[in-house]
Amino acid sequence: MAEKKSSVSFDSVMRDLRAGKYAPIYILMGEEPYYIDQICDFISEHALREEERDFNQTVVFGADVTAAQVADMARRYPMMAERQVVIVKEAQALKNWEQLEHYVEKPLQSTVLVICHKNGTIDGRKKIVPMTQKVGVVFTSNKKRDQDLPPFVEAYLKQYGISIDNKSSQMIADHIGSDLSRMTSELDKLRLSLKEGEKSVTPEIVEKNIGVSKDYNPFEMRNAIVNRNVEKANRIMKYFCSNPKSGGPYVILPQLFSYFQNLMIAYYAPNKNNDQAMAQYLGLRSGWAARDYLTGLRNYSGRKVLEIISKIRETDSQIKGIGKGNATDSDLMQELVFFILH
Repeated sequence: MAEKKSSVSFDSVMRDLRAGKYAPIYILMGEEPYYIDQICDFISEHALREEERDFNQTVVFGADVTAAQVADMARRYPMMAERQVVIVKEAQALKNWEQLEHYVEKPLQSTVLVICHKNGTIDGRKKIVPMTQKVGVVFTSNKKRDQDLPPFVEAYLKQYGISIDNKSSQMIADHIGSDLSRMTSELDKLRLSLKEGEKSVTPEIVEKNIGVSKDYNPFEMRNAIVNRNVEKANRIMKYFCSNPKSGGPYVILPQLFSYFQNLMIAYYAPNKNNDQAMAQYLGLRSGWAARDYLTGLRNYSGRKVLEIISKIRETDSQIKGIGKGNATDSDLMQELVFFILH
């Protein structure tokens, strides 16, 4: 196998696996377990035929084995099969990584060793990562940014031939958040709920099947603030205060902070009149996504944006208990929205 110099992408790893190209060692690590599980599950299900797995597939957990034992397992030869598979789950509990280094220097080509290290990455001072990059695959699974969640929703449904509009994808992303395992589970339920021949998802379908209101949700709240629509913003905030699960501060505050932080950056864009140019400057997925910032530039001055960012930070601290006094979370959020809009 050609020498690998750096961490690779999920798509490139899956492309090789679907083509039947297996590396001798995979280190799968990072904060987002979804992609780690996707790669590990594919290897588990496809690297061996079903009748070969009893004798050639070993699954262990990091807390139950030592690195030396994992190395010994990897050195075994397959029985009546082209290869064997050794999977180490929860490898963050594995100790004495240096005991694996001798094996990594010269791994068996008939073994596929999969190390799944979740909730973080392997200590950068350990040699095993750069050593593995030379002979196998190192994949780092990072958490999705909020702005990347709607494209994920769209891409996931597209593989089943289902389209979804921008508002609907944002509603789902806002409601579920960055837990991709939960996200895909909800999307599976959503697509299976579609009527025969139905190939598009609308806000009404999201409201019916995922339980988020098409009119009273963080997407519409953000839209009201972007457009400085006082009546709409107050109506939605009143609904949130009566239905905290629909849009609590831990959902709304990060969204508002992200928007106004990007809006502050937008003031320095060389072209403030073109949505495609603005999207490129802000690193957004499309011109459509940049239109809110062009609107924000018209509705909020740079000084006001700085004040809003400061107020959001203050509100966040208060909701977490710092200088909160007798105010409720609802009181603080209503005060924040009033400050932004006036």
